[in-house]
Amino acid sequence: MKTTKEESVKAVKPSIKRTGRAAQELTAMPKDGVVKAKPDAAENLRDFLEDGLKDIYWAEKALTKALAKMAKNATSTQLIKAFEDHLKETEEHVTRLEQVFESLGLEAVAKKCDAMAGLLDETDKIIQETEVGNVRDAAMIAAAQKVEHYEIAAYGTLRVYAVTLGKTRTALLLAKTLAEEKNAEIKLKEIAVSHINVDAAHEGHK
Repeated sequence: MKTTKEESVKAVKPSIKRTGRAAQELTAMPKDGVVKAKPDAAENLRDFLEDGLKDIYWAEKALTKALAKMAKNATSTQLIKAFEDHLKETEEHVTRLEQVFESLGLEAVAKKCDAMAGLLDETDKIIQETEVGNVRDAAMIAAAQKVEHYEIAAYGTLRVYAVTLGKTRTALLLAKTLAEEKNAEIKLKEIAVSHINVDAAHEGHK
C-alpha cells in the first residue's frame, strides 16, 4: 500500500504540546459578547467579598427605613410585631456588619445595592397600589419575603467566601445574621399561611 507525501509528513511531524503561558493563551481566546471589566473591578475573591459587604451594608441600612414604614401600614397585629421585631434585628445586623468590616481591617463603607433598591422600590409601589387592610398586609408579606430571600442568598454567599479565605471571625458573624434572616423568613411564611386562611374564611361568609 502506497503512502502519499502528505500522509508521510503527518506521520513524522511531532505533536506540539504547549504548557504554561502559551497554553493559557490558547485556551483564553477572547469570545464575542464578553463584557470588559471596569478599572476598579474585583481582581480576586477578597475584593469580591469586600464589595459584597459594602452592598449588604447599604441594603440593611435602607431596610431599616422600609421596615418602619411597613409596620405603620400593616393592620394585622401579628404582622406589625413581625416587622417591628425584624427592624430591631436589622439594626443589629448593621452593627454586626460594622464588626465584620473591623474583623477584616476595613472601614465600614456602604455602596448602593441595586438589588435591594429595586425590591424596596417595588414595596413602595405595592403599598400605594393596595387598600389598607388584609390586601395590603398580604402584599407586604410577599414583598418582605422577597427581601428575605435576597438577604439569605447574599449572606450565605458572603459566609462561604469568608470560610474559603480563612476568615473565621468574619464567617461566624455572617453565619449568625444568616440564621436570623432564615428565621425571619419562616415567621413571614407562617403569617402568610394564617393570613390566607383568615381571608378564605372571610370570603366564605360573604
